[in-house]
Amino acid sequence: MEQRRLGKTEHMSSILTMGGAAFWLVSQAEADAGIEMAVEHGINHIDVAPQYGQAEMRLGPWLSKHRREVFLGCKTMARSKNEVRESIRQSLKTMQVNDFDLFQFHGVDDMETLNILFGPDGGLEAVLEAKKQGLLRYIGITGHRTHFLTEALKLFNFDTVLFPLNRVLAAHPRETVEFNPLIKVARQKDVGTIAIKTITKSPWNRQMHMYKTWYEPFETQEEIDRSLWYALSQDITTAAMPGDLRLWPKILDAAERFKPMTESEQVKAVAEVKQYQPLFPPG
Repeated sequence: MEQRRLGKTEHMSSILTMGGAAFWLVSQAEADAGIEMAVEHGINHIDVAPQYGQAEMRLGPWLSKHRREVFLGCKTMARSKNEVRESIRQSLKTMQVNDFDLFQFHGVDDMETLNILFGPDGGLEAVLEAKKQGLLRYIGITGHRTHFLTEALKLFNFDTVLFPLNRVLAAHPRETVEFNPLIKVARQKDVGTIAIKTITKSPWNRQMHMYKTWYEPFETQEEIDRSLWYALSQDITTAAMPGDLRLWPKILDAAERFKPMTESEQVKAVAEVKQYQPLFPPG
């Protein structure tokens, strides 16, 4: 599988990242099989968070034996210094590891939250403290409002940024979720870029959800090919795999056959999904 440089971390990440949300509510046997499938296909980057149900616990047995074989990124929704310090401690313990390669402030979409993190006794103090202690190497930020993340990159020297990117969003351009300005600033500042929700079709519009994802995904191989290839044809490092293990064989297949789309192919890929409602509402 192709690898790309994750910004100034210098890590060569696989173009797919193992998305921990897929281990939210699965058995240990299912998680083990999913991990092995991903690793066998060349995945060397993991993204997880304590908010993802049992994910950290399911990853623990494998990570305890193979920690140095992957780039491990964790996240936190905690905001104060003490809460972030405890979040780091608990995640390390649950995953049976001694350190993270990357630790990210999760779901930061407004200046109020960023001010709390950067303020007195804010979460940034705990992360910088943990970095000095060797508990983590790099600092990232995640969110859904790309216009805000663009500004956040200008305010602090983050190593990575994680954000939504898919062709349905591209078909309905709005400032709040426009990803091109963010990618441009990330490139200028040598920030690694991690895309999420790349195979999103629309919000769930039916009562029964067929997949364990926050959104209704594209599910045929052709649809997944075009969605992932569109995302990877942007100037990003890696794309997180979807939150349902049943979709992983198709997205792994798509990644291994990836070739960059031409401009005209990208325009066509976006135009053919314009009828779908984007996942994120205006505002």
